[in-house]
Amino acid sequence: MQNWITLLAEFKQKRIPVALVTVTKCLGSTPCVVGSRLIVTRDKKNYGTIGGGKLEFNAIDEAIVALKENRIMTSTYTLGPEFEQCCGGKVEFIIEPMNQSPELFLFGAGHIGVEIAKLLVDTPFEVNLIDSRDNWLSNLNLDKEIKTHQTSETDFKTFKDVVEWGNNCYVLVLTHNHAIDFDIIAMALQQETKFLGLIGSKTKKVRFNNMLINDLKIEEGMRNVVCPIGLDIGGNTPKEIAISVVAQLLQIHYK
Repeated sequence: MQNWITLLAEFKQKRIPVALVTVTKCLGSTPCVVGSRLIVTRDKKNYGTIGGGKLEFNAIDEAIVALKENRIMTSTYTLGPEFEQCCGGKVEFIIEPMNQSPELFLFGAGHIGVEIAKLLVDTPFEVNLIDSRDNWLSNLNLDKEIKTHQTSETDFKTFKDVVEWGNNCYVLVLTHNHAIDFDIIAMALQQETKFLGLIGSKTKKVRFNNMLINDLKIEEGMRNVVCPIGLDIGGNTPKEIAISVVAQLLQIHYK
Protein backbone atom coordinates (compact mmCIF):
# COMPACT_ATOMS: atom_id res chain seq x y z
CA MET A 1 0.00 0.00 0.00
CA GLN A 2 1.93 2.98 -1.31
CA ASN A 3 -0.53 5.70 -0.28
CA TRP A 4 -0.99 4.75 3.40
CA ILE A 5 0.40 8.08 4.67
CA THR A 6 -2.10 9.99 2.55
CA LEU A 7 -4.95 7.75 3.70
CA LEU A 8 -4.04 8.17 7.38
CA ALA A 9 -3.89 11.95 6.93
CA GLU A 10 -7.38 11.93 5.40
CA PHE A 11 -8.78 9.83 8.25
CA LYS A 12 -7.14 12.13 10.79
CA GLN A 13 -8.61 15.23 9.16
CA LYS A 14 -12.07 13.64 9.19
CA ARG A 15 -11.56 12.44 12.78
CA ILE A 16 -12.30 8.83 11.80
CA PRO A 17 -10.76 6.23 14.15
CA VAL A 18 -8.68 3.61 12.32
CA ALA A 19 -6.19 0.87 13.17
CA LEU A 20 -2.94 0.56 11.25
CA VAL A 21 -1.67 -3.02 10.91
CA THR A 22 2.02 -3.26 9.98
CA VAL A 23 3.94 -6.46 9.33
CA THR A 24 7.15 -6.30 11.40
CA LYS A 25 8.71 -9.72 10.77
CA CYS A 26 8.43 -12.52 8.22
CA LEU A 27 10.14 -15.90 8.65
CA GLY A 28 10.10 -18.58 5.98
CA SER A 29 7.48 -18.59 3.23
CA THR A 30 4.79 -15.97 3.81
CA PRO A 31 2.15 -14.19 1.67
CA CYS A 32 3.49 -10.77 2.65
CA VAL A 33 6.72 -8.87 3.27
CA VAL A 34 7.97 -6.75 6.15
CA GLY A 35 6.31 -3.34 5.90
CA SER A 36 3.05 -4.64 4.40
CA ARG A 37 0.23 -2.52 5.78
CA LEU A 38 -3.50 -2.69 6.31
CA ILE A 39 -5.80 0.09 7.54
CA VAL A 40 -9.04 -0.98 9.27
CA THR A 41 -12.01 1.19 10.27
CA ARG A 42 -14.52 0.50 13.06
CA ASP A 43 -17.03 -0.91 10.56
CA LYS A 44 -14.35 -3.32 9.20
CA LYS A 45 -13.70 -1.47 5.98
CA ASN A 46 -10.08 -2.12 5.06
CA TYR A 47 -7.45 -0.62 2.80
CA GLY A 48 -4.29 -2.40 1.71
CA THR A 49 -3.38 -5.98 2.53
CA ILE A 50 -1.05 -8.14 4.62
CA GLY A 51 -1.51 -11.22 2.44
CA GLY A 52 -5.22 -12.04 2.48
CA GLY A 53 -6.77 -15.28 3.70
CA LYS A 54 -7.26 -16.25 7.32
CA LEU A 55 -4.20 -14.25 8.37
CA GLU A 56 -5.79 -11.03 7.20
CA PHE A 57 -9.21 -12.05 8.52
CA ASN A 58 -7.76 -12.51 12.01
CA ALA A 59 -5.76 -9.27 11.77
CA ILE A 60 -8.96 -7.34 10.98
CA ASP A 61 -10.73 -8.87 13.99
CA GLU A 62 -7.78 -7.96 16.22
CA ALA A 63 -7.76 -4.44 14.78
CA ILE A 64 -11.39 -3.99 15.86
CA VAL A 65 -10.43 -5.09 19.39
CA ALA A 66 -7.51 -2.63 19.39
CA LEU A 67 -9.89 0.16 18.38
CA LYS A 68 -12.46 -0.74 21.04
CA GLU A 69 -9.82 -0.95 23.78
CA ASN A 70 -7.73 1.89 22.30
CA ARG A 71 -4.45 0.06 22.85
CA ILE A 72 -1.50 -1.08 20.74
CA MET A 73 -1.44 -4.83 20.13
CA THR A 74 1.08 -7.28 18.65
CA SER A 75 0.45 -10.72 17.19
CA THR A 76 2.38 -13.68 15.79
CA TYR A 77 0.93 -16.35 13.50
CA THR A 78 2.43 -19.54 12.09
CA LEU A 79 0.84 -20.29 8.73
CA GLY A 80 0.25 -24.03 9.03
CA PRO A 81 -2.65 -26.38 8.24
CA GLU A 82 -4.78 -24.99 11.11
CA PHE A 83 -4.58 -21.69 9.30
CA GLU A 84 -5.79 -23.21 6.05
CA GLN A 85 -2.49 -22.16 4.50
CA CYS A 86 0.50 -24.30 3.58
CA CYS A 87 3.15 -21.55 3.56
CA GLY A 88 4.64 -22.79 6.80
CA GLY A 89 6.13 -19.39 7.56
CA LYS A 90 5.64 -17.07 10.48
CA VAL A 91 4.29 -13.51 10.43
CA GLU A 92 4.44 -10.89 13.17
CA PHE A 93 2.58 -7.59 13.08
CA ILE A 94 1.73 -4.60 15.23
CA ILE A 95 -1.70 -2.93 15.40
CA GLU A 96 -1.85 0.78 16.26
CA PRO A 97 -5.22 2.49 16.92
CA MET A 98 -5.25 6.10 15.72
CA ASN A 99 -7.39 9.22 15.95
CA GLN A 100 -8.74 8.22 19.36
CA SER A 101 -7.10 10.76 21.65
CA PRO A 102 -9.22 11.57 24.70
CA GLU A 103 -10.95 14.90 24.18
CA LEU A 104 -11.97 17.12 27.09
CA PHE A 105 -14.83 19.61 26.82
CA LEU A 106 -14.45 21.91 29.78
CA PHE A 107 -17.41 24.21 30.43
CA GLY A 108 -16.32 27.25 32.41
CA ALA A 109 -13.15 29.27 31.92
CA GLY A 110 -12.84 30.42 35.52
CA HIS A 111 -9.72 30.12 37.67
CA ILE A 112 -9.95 26.34 38.09
CA GLY A 113 -11.03 25.68 34.51
CA VAL A 114 -8.11 27.65 33.08
CA GLU A 115 -5.64 25.87 35.39
CA ILE A 116 -7.01 22.47 34.31
CA ALA A 117 -6.66 23.41 30.64
CA LYS A 118 -3.07 24.58 31.14
CA LEU A 119 -2.05 21.46 33.06
CA LEU A 120 -3.36 19.18 30.31
CA VAL A 121 -1.11 20.68 27.64
CA ASP A 122 1.46 18.06 26.51
CA THR A 123 -0.71 15.18 27.77
CA PRO A 124 -2.78 12.84 25.53
CA PHE A 125 -5.84 15.07 26.04
CA GLU A 126 -7.16 17.45 23.43
CA VAL A 127 -8.66 20.34 25.39
CA ASN A 128 -11.69 22.47 24.50
CA LEU A 129 -12.35 25.39 26.85
CA ILE A 130 -15.91 26.67 26.60
CA ASP A 131 -17.51 29.76 28.10
CA SER A 132 -20.67 31.80 27.49
CA ARG A 133 -19.50 35.15 28.86
CA ASP A 134 -18.92 37.87 26.27
CA ASN A 135 -15.27 38.58 25.45
CA TRP A 136 -14.14 36.38 28.34
CA LEU A 137 -12.00 33.92 26.39
CA SER A 138 -10.21 36.60 24.37
CA ASN A 139 -8.68 38.01 27.57
CA LEU A 140 -7.05 34.72 28.60
CA ASN A 141 -3.41 33.89 27.93
CA LEU A 142 -3.65 30.28 26.79
CA ASP A 143 -1.40 27.81 25.00
CA LYS A 144 -2.19 27.52 21.28
CA GLU A 145 -2.98 23.82 21.78
CA ILE A 146 -6.07 24.73 23.84
CA LYS A 147 -9.15 25.24 21.65
CA THR A 148 -11.61 27.88 22.85
CA HIS A 149 -15.33 28.10 22.07
CA GLN A 150 -17.68 31.01 22.71
CA THR A 151 -21.23 29.79 23.33
CA SER A 152 -24.50 31.56 23.97
CA GLU A 153 -26.59 31.37 27.14
CA THR A 154 -29.70 32.27 25.16
CA ASP A 155 -29.12 29.73 22.36
CA PHE A 156 -28.63 26.52 24.33
CA LYS A 157 -28.05 24.50 21.14
CA THR A 158 -24.54 25.98 20.96
CA PHE A 159 -23.58 24.03 24.08
CA LYS A 160 -24.53 20.71 22.49
CA ASP A 161 -23.04 21.37 19.07
CA VAL A 162 -19.54 22.14 20.31
CA VAL A 163 -19.06 18.67 21.87
CA GLU A 164 -17.82 15.58 20.01
CA TRP A 165 -19.84 13.01 21.95
CA GLY A 166 -18.63 9.40 22.20
CA ASN A 167 -16.43 7.00 24.17
CA ASN A 168 -13.42 9.36 23.99
CA CYS A 169 -15.42 12.33 25.24
CA TYR A 170 -14.69 13.75 28.72
CA VAL A 171 -16.93 16.56 30.02
CA LEU A 172 -16.23 18.82 32.99
CA VAL A 173 -18.80 21.37 34.16
CA LEU A 174 -17.42 24.34 36.12
CA THR A 175 -19.37 27.37 34.92
CA HIS A 176 -20.07 30.60 36.79
CA ASN A 177 -23.79 29.82 37.03
CA HIS A 178 -25.46 26.85 38.76
CA ALA A 179 -28.44 27.01 36.39
CA ILE A 180 -26.10 26.62 33.41
CA ASP A 181 -24.29 23.79 35.22
CA PHE A 182 -27.60 21.96 35.61
CA ASP A 183 -28.61 22.44 31.97
CA ILE A 184 -25.28 21.09 30.72
CA ILE A 185 -25.41 18.08 33.05
CA ALA A 186 -28.98 17.30 31.93
CA MET A 187 -27.89 17.54 28.29
CA ALA A 188 -24.75 15.45 28.74
CA LEU A 189 -26.59 12.65 30.54
CA GLN A 190 -28.51 12.02 27.32
CA GLN A 191 -25.30 11.65 25.28
CA GLU A 192 -22.40 9.19 25.28
CA THR A 193 -19.39 10.23 27.37
CA LYS A 194 -16.37 8.52 28.89
CA PHE A 195 -16.44 10.82 31.93
CA LEU A 196 -18.89 13.42 33.15
CA GLY A 197 -17.83 15.54 36.10
CA LEU A 198 -19.34 18.48 37.99
CA ILE A 199 -17.60 20.78 40.42
CA GLY A 200 -19.50 21.34 43.63
CA SER A 201 -20.43 20.04 47.03
CA LYS A 202 -22.38 16.97 48.06
CA THR A 203 -25.32 19.29 48.75
CA LYS A 204 -25.22 20.51 45.13
CA LYS A 205 -25.13 16.92 43.93
CA VAL A 206 -28.22 16.01 45.98
CA ARG A 207 -30.09 19.08 44.75
CA PHE A 208 -29.26 18.34 41.10
CA ASN A 209 -30.17 14.70 41.60
CA ASN A 210 -33.64 15.58 42.86
CA MET A 211 -34.20 18.05 40.00
CA LEU A 212 -33.12 15.53 37.36
CA ILE A 213 -35.43 12.83 38.73
CA ASN A 214 -38.44 14.91 39.71
CA ASP A 215 -38.43 17.70 37.12
CA LEU A 216 -36.85 16.09 34.05
CA LYS A 217 -37.81 12.47 34.74
CA ILE A 218 -34.21 11.32 34.23
CA GLU A 219 -34.38 8.20 36.39
CA GLU A 220 -30.66 7.72 36.98
CA GLY A 221 -30.33 11.25 38.34
CA MET A 222 -26.69 11.99 39.21
CA ARG A 223 -25.67 8.33 39.37
CA ASN A 224 -23.39 8.68 36.34
CA VAL A 225 -21.98 12.09 37.28
CA VAL A 226 -18.76 12.46 39.29
CA CYS A 227 -19.32 15.15 41.90
CA PRO A 228 -17.25 16.44 43.61
CA ILE A 229 -14.47 16.07 41.02
CA GLY A 230 -10.78 15.45 41.66
CA LEU A 231 -8.76 12.99 43.69
CA ASP A 232 -8.62 13.55 47.43
CA ILE A 233 -4.99 14.72 47.58
CA GLY A 234 -5.48 17.84 49.69
CA GLY A 235 -5.19 21.54 48.90
CA ASN A 236 -7.90 24.05 48.01
CA THR A 237 -6.29 26.68 45.79
CA PRO A 238 -7.40 26.75 42.12
CA LYS A 239 -4.13 25.20 41.00
CA GLU A 240 -4.23 22.47 43.64
CA ILE A 241 -7.83 21.61 42.80
CA ALA A 242 -6.88 21.58 39.11
CA ILE A 243 -4.00 19.18 39.82
CA SER A 244 -6.39 16.80 41.60
CA VAL A 245 -8.83 16.91 38.68
CA VAL A 246 -6.14 16.39 36.04
CA ALA A 247 -4.78 13.46 38.05
CA GLN A 248 -8.26 11.94 38.05
CA LEU A 249 -8.66 12.37 34.28
CA LEU A 250 -5.26 10.83 33.57
CA GLN A 251 -5.99 7.97 35.95
CA ILE A 252 -9.21 7.16 34.06
CA HIS A 253 -7.51 7.48 30.68
CA TYR A 254 -4.66 5.14 31.63
CA LYS A 255 -6.92 2.89 33.73
